[in-house]
Amino acid sequence: MLQINDLHAAVDGKAILKGLSLAINAGEVHAIMGPNGAGKSTLGYVLGGRPGYEVTGGSVTIGGQDLLALAPHERAAAGLFLGFQYPVEIPGVSNVQFLREALNAQRASRDEKALSGGEFLKLARAEAARLEMDADMLKRPVNVGFSGGEKKRNEMVQMGLIDPRLAILDETDSGLDIDALRIVSDGINRIMRRPDKAVILITHYQRLLDYVKPDFVHVLDGGVITRTGGPELAHQLEREGYAEVAA
Repeated sequence: MLQINDLHAAVDGKAILKGLSLAINAGEVHAIMGPNGAGKSTLGYVLGGRPGYEVTGGSVTIGGQDLLALAPHERAAAGLFLGFQYPVEIPGVSNVQFLREALNAQRASRDEKALSGGEFLKLARAEAARLEMDADMLKRPVNVGFSGGEKKRNEMVQMGLIDPRLAILDETDSGLDIDALRIVSDGINRIMRRPDKAVILITHYQRLLDYVKPDFVHVLDGGVITRTGGPELAHQLEREGYAEVAA
């Protein structure tokens, strides 16, 4: 599904990714762990097409399509979803309208009919209920006044409605208490644990991986993948730290 070959990227002229290669097949969950400054979030932003992140070498394809040649909205239409560590607040923009526009943009890219307000609201309320989010929060401005856990649930509602092929989730466990972690993790498993989908989990901690069990765990350090293993590698990192595992 996703093929990354010798990817190099820079921010403000500083090299961050330095020859990263990674292959992800449909049906797989890959966890990426590593110390601060290793390039984990940069990888997510580069794949999502965030401005200011310059690709200086290498290639990325999704389903055989050149991902790097696509604008951010085209990457979304190709099935990519990027979840942020700190979802932004958008004052003045209705959450329900934002979600409806996002979904209908996806439907338009697939030559599907746009959903009416009533049709969409029924779907959105059902998805919010699955994530134990108060339906009244759909009426509020996007993420404004939301707690960390509420922002992450709202992001999972968006993911559930859009139904992407590939989800890149950047520290989704950040700011979640025990109950919110369980609810969000259940949402990831329900929406994305399918034979035709794949997930990249960027995280510092093992706790998320107790709920969303990865097929592979990668250590990203110095802009490259330095080690790959199974779920046991995450436990080793938790016990020993990155310095000891990399030594």
